[in-house]
Order: sequence, then C-alpha cells, then structure tokens
Amino acid sequence: MRKFGARLLAAGLMLCGLLAACAAPPSPVSELRYGLTLVPTGLDPHINASSELGIPLRSVYDTLIFRDAQGRFVPGLARAWTISTDGLSYTFSLRAGVSFHDGTPFNGEAVRINLERILNPETKSQKARFMLGPLTRVEVLDALTVRLSLSEPFAPLLDALSQPYCGMASPTALAHWGDADYQFHQVGSGPYRFAEYISGDHLTLERNSDYAWGPSIYSNRKAAVERIIFRFYADPATRAPALLSGEADVMGELPPQDALRLQQDPSFQLMPVPIPGQPLALYFNTQSPPTDDLSVRQALIASAGRQAIIDTIFGGLSPVATSPLSSSTWGFVEVVPSAQDTARAETLLDEAGWQRTPSSEWRVRDGTALTVEVVIPPWGFNPQVGQMLEQQWEAIGIRVNLTQVASFAGLREAQAAGKYNLLSINLSGADPDLLRPFFVSDGSYNLARVADAQLDTLFGEAARATDPAERLQLMAEAQQRVAALALVLPVRDYVNLNVARAGVQGLSFDAQGWFPLLIDVSLKQP
Repeated sequence: MRKFGARLLAAGLMLCGLLAACAAPPSPVSELRYGLTLVPTGLDPHINASSELGIPLRSVYDTLIFRDAQGRFVPGLARAWTISTDGLSYTFSLRAGVSFHDGTPFNGEAVRINLERILNPETKSQKARFMLGPLTRVEVLDALTVRLSLSEPFAPLLDALSQPYCGMASPTALAHWGDADYQFHQVGSGPYRFAEYISGDHLTLERNSDYAWGPSIYSNRKAAVERIIFRFYADPATRAPALLSGEADVMGELPPQDALRLQQDPSFQLMPVPIPGQPLALYFNTQSPPTDDLSVRQALIASAGRQAIIDTIFGGLSPVATSPLSSSTWGFVEVVPSAQDTARAETLLDEAGWQRTPSSEWRVRDGTALTVEVVIPPWGFNPQVGQMLEQQWEAIGIRVNLTQVASFAGLREAQAAGKYNLLSINLSGADPDLLRPFFVSDGSYNLARVADAQLDTLFGEAARATDPAERLQLMAEAQQRVAALALVLPVRDYVNLNVARAGVQGLSFDAQGWFPLLIDVSLKQP
C-alpha cells in the first residue's frame, strides 16, 4: 500500500511538472528594431524611388538576379540566363518550386505581369520604368522560361533586374489590391513577409519559414530573427537617443558626431558603408538666370568650400565629391577640383559683369543683385549643407534664397515648376547609367534643363555598349562633358553611418550599399 501510494505521489508530481511546463509562457519572439531615416511618401517598389524603401523591401522581394559584393551577377529567381549576340534579347530560365507568401506559384507569367506593370505608363513608375530602358516585350516561352526583348542593346538591364525596384510581386495580390492599396498589402517571395504598414508610423516584417530558394549572397538559408519592426526617425537628433534608450537596435545615417561618440561605447558598433551612385550634389538650372550663365555656374562651384563642409558637418567621415558619380561607383572619374578657389570665382564674376559696389553688399549687374534660388530636401544633412553654402557664397557677394521642401514629391514639384537655380536630388545605384536621366534631353531627372547633343550621344552609346571597356570610356567622356558645362556641384560622397547595438550580429549590406541582408542577422542576448 505504501509502495502504491509512493508511486501515486510520484506520478502526481510528474503530472504537476508537466502541467507547469505546459502552462509556462512561450519563448519571446526574437525581434529586431530598425530605424529608418525617411518617412516614405509611398512604399510600392515598382512606383516609388526612395532608397529608404529598399531597406525593408530587399527582404520582402526576390529579384530575378542578385549582385554580390564584388559586383558580379548571381542567380536569384532566375537560375540561368543568356543574352543574344546582338544584345536585343535576354532569355531567363526560372527556378522551380518557388511560391509567393500568399501561396501563388512563381512562374513565367508572374515575371510578365510584374515587368509589364512597371512598363505601363498608368503605373507612373518614378524609377523602375527608367531602369528597364528600351525593354519592349516580355514573352512567356513556357512555365519556367521568359524572353525579354529590347529595341536596342541596353547594358544596365541586368543591374536593374537585380534591384528591389524590380522585385517580383504576387500577381494575385497585385490584381486584388490595385496600385493605390497594394503598398499596404505587399506580397513577395523573400525571406520576410510583409505583415503591417501603418503610414508614417511603422512597418513590420515577419519571417518566412517556407523560404528555401535564397541566392548565394545570403549566408543563411532561413532568417534567424522572427520579426523586424521599422520605425521612422526623420529628425537626425532623434536617432542616437533611440539607440541609447533601446528603442532601436539598428540605425542608419547617424549624425557624424553621434556616430563617433557611440563608437567609443562598447555597447554599440559603427558600420560605415560607402554608397555607390550619386553624391550629395546640387544641379544648376541652365535655363533660369543667373545660372543660365556658364561663368556664374563655374563661380558657384569654385567658391564652394566642400572640405570645410565635410569637416564641419560630417566629421571628416565622407570624401569630397569630385564627379557626378560617387567614387565607389564603377565608372567614376574625377572631373571637378576638390579645392575651394574663391579668387577664381571672384574673377569669373567680375568678367561676367557682376560687380561689387559700395552701395550694396551684393554683386550687381544692370541694377540687379546677383541672387540664386536654392531648393533642398530635409534629409541627408542637406539643410546644414545649404546653410554653409549660403555663407560661402554670400561672402563673395552672391545673395542666396534657401528653400527647404518637405518631401521627395516636393522636390519633383519644384523641378517641374523650374523656379530654382540649384536643386538637390540624388539617387543611389551600382551602375553609372543612373546619371543618364539627369543629363539627357528627355531625362526624367533633367534638373539642369540641359539639351546637349554631345551628352545625349555619350550617355546613349554608353547604355548600348556591351563591352565594359567601351562603356568606361564613354562614361568618362560623359562626366568630363558634364563638368565642362558646369551642370552640377558635387559636395560629398555618401557614406552611410550605420550604428547597431553590440548584440546585433551578421549585419551586412548588398552591392547597392543601402540595403541590408536581414536574413543573415542574428541577435545575441547581453
């Protein structure tokens, strides 16, 4: 009887232990909190152009191909591809067994629907459409083979297809939600699912446990972190406090002084990443006085103390920009002297008839003060850069009216209106073709309002050239021509100052520099 009672007691204790185990709270979900520095005006990658949207969406969407850290193209949703000898057709063999997050199968028809959506003028694509260049037709040869036809050779096509702006979305979701609402209900095939987007507040991604077709640029086959919450920190002053308070685990575009201070704290790690594409730069309106005058444009460039700007605002952490391309971009050549030369600037203005007079602090010609209208956005320390340029230019008698717009859309509106002398917009990207829309006559970002036959020819031939050496030569000549016409004032090459908490491991970025490979991130508990 005693043995039976003892056994009953032991069984009861075991049952209690099992019940207690069952009642124990579940393990906390691993969660990464990532700070974005720009509140997007739209989040649909086929429509919108912001580099910020690629930070989360690189992990929502797979692309047909990817680009590794050395700039080489590697298979993605396309396992292989061939290019015709005339450069007019690209045939892609697609990966089998891939599903979108909603269960829709990925196939040739999905590729056709996505690319035709981008090409459709009604989509009003701000970036992806231009990236696809002369693509005219998408044919589905069979379920897992597609052929892209071009009206002329286009060397940047593979780079375009490697970027999240040309990511593959579920045709089911595109049809169901339409262009207006799809941005709130996005469906890709990447390592993370799009869970929630509250405009202006946060974006949440959740791990795609079914992911089994990642490219070779990913170290992990599946994501380690279960949930990623992105919040927006448009004000640079809020970024370091968010990290220090534990509100954010990762933050890009830290003010340099904050980045250097946090670097001294063993709780954080500083990860500076050079960004290929365009530097922080201001483009001259060549159709609006006084910047319709080459001498005035040259004087504004010569009198800009860019090294002083970098030392004061960027803590010396960025190189002086010396080209319309940043120095980390393939095809870069130095074409704009880095040194400030106020004596040359004053001589240029004197010779152009803009004279200093005792009765005015501004240079005057024919009774009109030398005045420039400068339009800048609020991000990337553009306001601070604008203020320093204002001081430098006013020191040689140029009056500056500095206007800050609130958004990328505001910049585009200013561009359309043409009521500026200098305007700051820049795009990132690993291929130098991103300069083409800025400097060809019909370019969608022709801020300089330039119509130059030589530039049209150089950029057109560079886009069509299939030989890399020929492309490099043409791009060098194009940059030299841009400098000769004084169309742009390059200020500083972008270096994104990313800071992460010490427990964030495995964080790296793709060939574009902006977009993290979030599948490889893990969190180490302190």
